[in-house]
Amino acid sequence: MKVKVVFLLCAIFLLAFGNVYAANTSVQSPPLTKLDDVADEALQMTKLGRYDEAKQLLDYFSSIFTSETIKARQFSMDELRVLTLSHDSALRSVTSMQSSPEDKLNKVTTFRLVTDALNSRYQPLWTDMESPVMSAFDEAKAAAKKGDIEAYYFRLNQFLVQYNIIEPSLKVDIPFETVQRLDAEVNYLDNYRTSEGTDRQLKQMNQLGTDLKDVFNQMSQDQTDPSLWWVIFTTGGIIILTLSYVGWRKYLGQKLDRHQKNRND
Repeated sequence: MKVKVVFLLCAIFLLAFGNVYAANTSVQSPPLTKLDDVADEALQMTKLGRYDEAKQLLDYFSSIFTSETIKARQFSMDELRVLTLSHDSALRSVTSMQSSPEDKLNKVTTFRLVTDALNSRYQPLWTDMESPVMSAFDEAKAAAKKGDIEAYYFRLNQFLVQYNIIEPSLKVDIPFETVQRLDAEVNYLDNYRTSEGTDRQLKQMNQLGTDLKDVFNQMSQDQTDPSLWWVIFTTGGIIILTLSYVGWRKYLGQKLDRHQKNRND
C-alpha cells in the first residue's frame, strides 16, 4: 500500500513539473508556430507545382510576420535579416517565369528550413539534410581523387546546391564564426576549382568535410531540453529515496517483530 502511495505522489510530482515545462516551452509559441505552419503549407504547394497558391501563402506569411512577430520582438536583427532574405528569395522564385521548378523548390525549402530553425529549439529540420549534403560532398571528393574533372565539377555543383539550401539556417543555429569559416571553404572550392591542382583541392575538401561533420554532430549531441532532464533526474531521485525509506521502515518493522517474538519465547 505504501509503495502505491509513493508512486502516486511521484506521478503527481512529474505531472506538475511536466506542466511547468510545457508552459515554459510554449512561451511565445503561437505566432512562431503559425508562421511555421504557413511556411510548411507554402512548401507543400510548391512541391505540387501550385505556385499561385504558394505565392498567396508567402504573402500571408509576410502579413502575419509584420502584425504579430515584429511587434513581439521575438527575433534578433541577424535572424530578421536571414528570414527576410530567404522569404524574398522564395517569393521571387515562385513568381518568376524564368525560375525552374527545381529552383523554386530549393528556394522555398530554404525558407521553410529557416522558419523551422527559428521555431525549433532542438533538432531543427535542416539537420535532416545531412545525408544529401554529405553524400554530394563525398561523391565530389571521390571524383577529385580519381582525377575525373568532369565528374568532379558535376558533383561539386550538386553539393553547392545542397549547401546553399541549408546555409541560411546555419546562420540561425550555428555561431557566426563557424558559418563564416564554412562559407569561406565552400567559396574557395567553387571559385578556384579550375586554377588549383588536385592536391590543393583535396586538402581543402578534407578540411571542409571535417567542419561539416562537426556542425551536424554538434546539433546531434544534445537534442533534449535540459529542463526536461532535470525533471527526469529529480523525479527518479525522489522515487529511489522514497522506496529506500519504505524499505528501511519495513526492515525496522521486521526487526522489531523478531525482537518481540524472541522476548515472548
